[in-house]
Amino acid sequence: MKNILVLCTGNSCRSQLAEGYLRHFAGDKAVIYSAGIETHGVNPKAIQVMAEDGIDISHHTSNNVDEYLAIPFDYVITVCDNASENCPYFPGSVKRFHHNFPDPAKATGTAEQVMDEFRKVRDMIKNYSKEFINQHLNTD
Repeated sequence: MKNILVLCTGNSCRSQLAEGYLRHFAGDKAVIYSAGIETHGVNPKAIQVMAEDGIDISHHTSNNVDEYLAIPFDYVITVCDNASENCPYFPGSVKRFHHNFPDPAKATGTAEQVMDEFRKVRDMIKNYSKEFINQHLNTD
């Protein structure tokens, strides 16, 4: 069983989406955690766009990375540049990955345009998560 941490700035959106999809695709092959350099609460629009794709993240919480420093992670995935630059050191043979996804919480426009940006980023994270699990967990 692998331990995977997804790290973002506020643990409110991108890392929450990734946690939901990584859990979905990993099944019982990994324990998935998400955290932020700060905690901003789970974005309601993130919950909504995941529900549209059949994944319930309404029970997720926004956690600070400091809560997980004692966990022996196999993989740490940063999903924004800020988190990558401020990621704490994790001891052991942790493999770090980074992909800077756009922040849908910064989207502007009509309500529908904002939701379209959330869906676009959700789909990017879904594809990344599926590929990550296939490359790193389904080869064991």
